[in-house]
Amino acid sequence: MTLDVLYFAWLRERIGAPKERVETAAATVRELVAELVALDDNHAAALSDLSAVRVAVDQELADLDHSLDGVREVAFFPPMTGG
Repeated sequence: MTLDVLYFAWLRERIGAPKERVETAAATVRELVAELVALDDNHAAALSDLSAVRVAVDQELADLDHSLDGVREVAFFPPMTGG
């Protein structure tokens, strides 16, 4: 399947792009992350500490075990804080 993967804040800076279209066989977000980490050092560095990353699937907050069945977009971003 083909997905749009979006990166925000420091993830975008480390990967070097705000968005990319990826062809994946991943069944879950966790499997997608493994595929992305294997792409290159930039992806590996950005996604090395998943405790510092949040994910949204089709604009809904999700966890790493969320299914990608029928999904069009996955976004990665740092935790948000209020003030």
